[in-house]
Amino acid sequence: MERTHNMNPLEGQLSFEPLSIENWNSFVHLFGKNGACGNCWCMYYRLTKSEFTEGKYEDRNKEAMKELVWSGKPTGILAFYEGEAIAWAAFAPRKDFDKLEKSRVHKRIDNQETWSVPCFFVHKNFRKLGVSVELLKGIINIARQKGIAIIEAYPTIPTTEKLPDSFAWIGLYKSFERAGFIIVDQTSKNRPMVRYFTR
Repeated sequence: MERTHNMNPLEGQLSFEPLSIENWNSFVHLFGKNGACGNCWCMYYRLTKSEFTEGKYEDRNKEAMKELVWSGKPTGILAFYEGEAIAWAAFAPRKDFDKLEKSRVHKRIDNQETWSVPCFFVHKNFRKLGVSVELLKGIINIARQKGIAIIEAYPTIPTTEKLPDSFAWIGLYKSFERAGFIIVDQTSKNRPMVRYFTR
């Protein structure tokens, strides 16, 4: 794809869908044989360290994600371009992410009910095209439709000019800033907690 100087050349060209039984195969195709990265299958924040490590073998993490989807639990949002899934963001109630609930750095700052966006995966052919910002806008719209008041995330503020793609899975702060998120806690200087208030 030819890249332009527009910050978001795909603006208005993507559609967004919550992961479901119907689009499961699109999700699997996007994540590929490596399960996005190291057979993660977006289970890192949902499991204990030992469960996640064990799950990297024999497709256990993949099966764990499939079980969540088949049970109807919210897991995340897929971004589609011309009918093909090109990006993913985890999006579910914060309480569903075990590692977040036990995190000392990103512990709850209040008792508000929040939904979290702890990680992203963008197909390599669509990186650096503003997809993350568009995906966040899609999540905001879906949250409004579902009556979700607060969206929370924990992106990185890079300490170097060039951040390897493999380290960008938690999201870049500048993407969240462009989508309208604000910093609500900066216990970690380079991993702030940000929120978007839909109402």
